[in-house]
Amino acid sequence: MSNKPLVRFQNVQKSYDGKTLVVKDLNLDVEKGEFLTMLGPSGSGKTTCLMMLAGFEPATHGEIYLNDEPINNVPPHKRGIGMVFQNYALFPHMSVAENLAFPLEVRKMSAAESKKRVDKALDMVQLGGFGNRRPSQLSGGQQQRVAVARALVFDPDLVLMDEPLGALDKNLREQMQYEIKHIHETLGVTVVYVTHDQSEALTMSNRIAVFNDGVIQQLAPPDALYERPDNAFVAQFIGENNKLRGTVEELEGDYCVVRTQTGAPVYARAVNVGRKGDESTLSLRPERVLIDPDASAVQNMFEARVLELIYLGDHIRTRIELLGRDDFIVKVPNSANHALMREGDIVTVGWLQEDCRALDA
Repeated sequence: MSNKPLVRFQNVQKSYDGKTLVVKDLNLDVEKGEFLTMLGPSGSGKTTCLMMLAGFEPATHGEIYLNDEPINNVPPHKRGIGMVFQNYALFPHMSVAENLAFPLEVRKMSAAESKKRVDKALDMVQLGGFGNRRPSQLSGGQQQRVAVARALVFDPDLVLMDEPLGALDKNLREQMQYEIKHIHETLGVTVVYVTHDQSEALTMSNRIAVFNDGVIQQLAPPDALYERPDNAFVAQFIGENNKLRGTVEELEGDYCVVRTQTGAPVYARAVNVGRKGDESTLSLRPERVLIDPDASAVQNMFEARVLELIYLGDHIRTRIELLGRDDFIVKVPNSANHALMREGDIVTVGWLQEDCRALDA
């Protein structure tokens, strides 16, 4: 990846009514060759950012740059950006090959060069030989592959994808995630991808920008987002997460003690906390909680009651009653020594202070 970003949002704001900001002062660089996902709930501003970058929505304030050139006043068809939508947006009256050739004709490419590129793009999405079919003769997954091929056929620097897999069933969606990821790795094209599906974002991206309320809450690679969320919103939105509320009782360097609502102290990493006496939310991943841990190995140990066991193949999803909560989840690896647990059992659970993050209230 080069040092100069391919895309730059500089102090970009967007309002539809002149009062409410849907996107608030966005500053974001997208590096050449990276796969950046904008992830967030509905109404968080992620799609609006993509539409401003594509040129379908004007920015209310600020500037968007592509290859160091300001593009706010450049119409969409002159930005040279490939687009993939959720509804495929294929021309129904054209064949697959004609759909792919359309962006090349617009660019006045010769018929011979156009045919070469169309064939290459179809091979890339494993649809060689499908060129004469109409979109209506293809499955949803095949139509989405055609849409991806059409976005790539003219060798754009940048491809934007807006919830492209939303209409597909689960198995096909997962298969397409890997296909798009591999196409990206092979071509080295820059992709900006929008989704509200966190597992999709974790699977495909080099970096993820988590949006909420028009603001990027955290921008980081997938593993950092999951393992080291900056705030309570990111911790809740990415992956499963146990929440405990309490008050900061001690604060020393990177660590703190939070007194929970039951009065029990929990030792945690101080990530995003105020001062002693402030409220805090503790975040703990279910797979980090240990059943019957070695007392010398963990800083936090408590007794808990087993409320529910759900068998999920590689692990048992165990709901326990702990520190006043009856929705505390532990993912127990499916091994023989844990198969003896029963609902109603009293068990000891524990975790490292390193794995427990003290965040904003």
